[in-house]
Amino acid sequence: MAISKDKKATLVADLTALLSDSKMVAYAKYQGLTVKELQELRKLARESDVKIKVVKNRLVKVAMKEIAAYKDTETTGLTGQLLYAIGTDEDFSAAKVLAKFAKTHDAMELVGGFNGEGVALSKDEVVTLGSLPTKNELIAQVVDTLLSGINGIVSGLENREQK
Repeated sequence: MAISKDKKATLVADLTALLSDSKMVAYAKYQGLTVKELQELRKLARESDVKIKVVKNRLVKVAMKEIAAYKDTETTGLTGQLLYAIGTDEDFSAAKVLAKFAKTHDAMELVGGFNGEGVALSKDEVVTLGSLPTKNELIAQVVDTLLSGINGIVSGLENREQK
């Protein structure tokens, strides 16, 4: 079923707004996933403030041409049936959501992505970015490292007092 020019214009405007606010976009092939699995992916994405969009690649390319940062982005990887994870909150949230979901669902195949500056990312780069810890996880690791020295001193002093 073909969609009207007005509907296409609305979709492109929505995509343009999402992409202009995005810090990263990751895309993947989703053939073979059930509707229930896609709903599960959307739920996982909502928890991370990531938007999941299934739209024609041609409409994504048109939306990208309207944004200065994406105007010269390499789009040859945008072929086949793709879903797009658009992250506006954290730098790697889109990659993290798709990478996490792809680990448990073999039908999901990461294809690539692009960052907020319009640099195209390969599949390997998206997988690597998806495996990085979040900003909050890094902060927690630093705090834990800093506190481990203090905890060691306190423990040593407590043991000394008991003797």
